Amino acid sequence: MRLFTAANAVMKNPAEYYSQQYNARAAIPDHPYIFTRWVKESAQVRRSRAGLYDLAYGEAAGERLDFFPASRGDAPLLVFIHGGWWRSLDKSDFSFVAPGFVRAGFNVALTNYTLAPEASIAEIVRQQLRALAWLYRNAEKYDFDPDRIVVAGHSAGAHLASMMMAAHWQVYGDDLPADLVKGGILMSGIYDLEPVRHAQFVNVDLGLAEEDIAPLSPAFMPRPHPAPFLTAVGEQESDEFQRQRRLIADHWKDGHQRAVPLPGHNHLTICDAFADPGHALHQAALALLDTVKQARVPDAAPRD
Repeated sequence: MRLFTAANAVMKNPAEYYSQQYNARAAIPDHPYIFTRWVKESAQVRRSRAGLYDLAYGEAAGERLDFFPASRGDAPLLVFIHGGWWRSLDKSDFSFVAPGFVRAGFNVALTNYTLAPEASIAEIVRQQLRALAWLYRNAEKYDFDPDRIVVAGHSAGAHLASMMMAAHWQVYGDDLPADLVKGGILMSGIYDLEPVRHAQFVNVDLGLAEEDIAPLSPAFMPRPHPAPFLTAVGEQESDEFQRQRRLIADHWKDGHQRAVPLPGHNHLTICDAFADPGHALHQAALALLDTVKQARVPDAAPRD
């Protein structure tokens, strides 16, 4: 009955239905508090922990990343791509996700991109390709293992992370390996962009047209390399975010390790769960990262 009701709502007024389903902030009354808390926690991380900030991976002002080094040389790299409907937020808002993974022995990079409407989603995807290619090419300089890169993303960032998993890296650069991305963690993502085209509250800035959907929807793309990945979506999230998770898990089922249940969580607090070493999502992420970590035993001595 629920699916039938949803189908009727889509047919009757797709713009209204998809705007309601995808406007996550409207469904979270305390979202301003959550964003404020993230900013404060992230500022504390940058004050108290070693990090390299605003490293340029390209020429545009938005093409910058932050890098939090692990305590050992030659450790794996976790790349986190933030959300915000491709049009808001900043990598600096998410520094709070890094400490738990750094303590567990992983380098962490947080990438930025030029926000819509200044950049289209297609250009934002190209920027993330540049970011990961830049990281791979600069692995020796920043002392991490280029053969153990895992990408994670939240919301629009999960879309971008999945596009990195679908990328044909050797077409992008003949010095890049086909399996540049060794794993993925996809949280509350959008993998079929057709509904977004009808959600006017966000498409007013994105400008998605019908012809843009197929080239930008990873749920309908083959993967050149079946890297393992996790999916997660909050229990309190809308039917559409739940559907999007199932869609990518089913389409890429050869690499899908598990869906992590998140009882009591919404579209924003999933990021808190990801950052929290005591939470099942963080632990599942570490378990996936450990499979990459164990693929090659580092022989570097600990840093001073």
